[in-house]
Amino acid sequence: MKTALVLSGGGARGAYQVGVLKAIAEILPKSATSPFQIVCGTSSGAINAAKVATEADNFSQAVVGLEKIWANLSSDQIHQVGYFDILKSSTKIILSFFHSGIARGKPLSLFNNRPLFSLLKRNIDISRLDNMIQKGHIHALSISALGYTSGQNISFFQGHDSLEFWKRSRRIGAKTILEHKHLMASSALPAIFPAVHINREYFGDGALRQSAPMSAALHLGADKLLVIGVSGSAESIDERLVTLHSPSIAQVLGNLLNSAFIDSLEEDVQMLERFNRLAAHITPAQQRELEVRPVELLVIKPRVKFEEMAMNFTHELPKSMRFLLSMIGANKRGGGSSLASYILFEREYCKALIQSGYDDAMSQAEEIRQFVGVCQI
Repeated sequence: MKTALVLSGGGARGAYQVGVLKAIAEILPKSATSPFQIVCGTSSGAINAAKVATEADNFSQAVVGLEKIWANLSSDQIHQVGYFDILKSSTKIILSFFHSGIARGKPLSLFNNRPLFSLLKRNIDISRLDNMIQKGHIHALSISALGYTSGQNISFFQGHDSLEFWKRSRRIGAKTILEHKHLMASSALPAIFPAVHINREYFGDGALRQSAPMSAALHLGADKLLVIGVSGSAESIDERLVTLHSPSIAQVLGNLLNSAFIDSLEEDVQMLERFNRLAAHITPAQQRELEVRPVELLVIKPRVKFEEMAMNFTHELPKSMRFLLSMIGANKRGGGSSLASYILFEREYCKALIQSGYDDAMSQAEEIRQFVGVCQI
């Protein structure tokens, strides 16, 4: 029986996952190994997944390390924040309309996220993964990214020798030796951070065109799935924004990101629940014939409204970023608060998200105990 942890993406919203993991670490015995034999991550969830997997021999220590990263985060640790840097990146976006012309080969991105690579190198020892696999602490780690040329969503995975490549419609599982560049590619928010070249093409955020976010875990042999989402409570519509002006750039980008990070995961959860109901009403022989098997599922879903929370912390951003976001409408008046919730890499906002994740997980503590097989003393 293999248990998988599925961490979806969402830029700064990934801090919420850390709060959930912190609660799970408190529920488990101290110094326990990871209860997750399979770990799958996308976007910022890929970073969290890599930390958990590479330190699977001590789950609590891995989570403490993650909390230290997110609780002390600032935008300049993720991307360059100077006025000149942002102006330069913005100019590249304009020139990108002339790709194969005067801007040939230049990546399209609002920010240069070179500092993120340094942060990952300092805090995630990806070389430990092979040792964790050999010692049986983990069966596989999967990192998803989108190939911009092929249009395929690739699950790059490193794991047990028995695991093999798979291919479905626009979904591929590619066995490889994972590196920090895979984390950078998976977390390259579209138009926000630059694409990353791996093998023969450029890759971007793994949530894009990810029609089945939980499929990688199932292909890798998971029988149980714990899924941590990043969609908040349903937002009410501000009618004034609908009638006063057309959508701002930030509003459009925010909705595109919501579509990538939220909709596909929620639809995949609903699909799995339907298959579970079907499996419960047919015989084992029919299950094999139809290739349907029951999979235990536990979803931790945020109760917080990320957009509203983000607006309370935008003052923490560097002045250059506040100016840029105001220009493209990433504020309450512009209707782009959703975009701000993805790129607000500041410690107080992240701390608030960590606390929200912790509270939500603790409200489901008994379900988590039963899921990971921990008896309450």
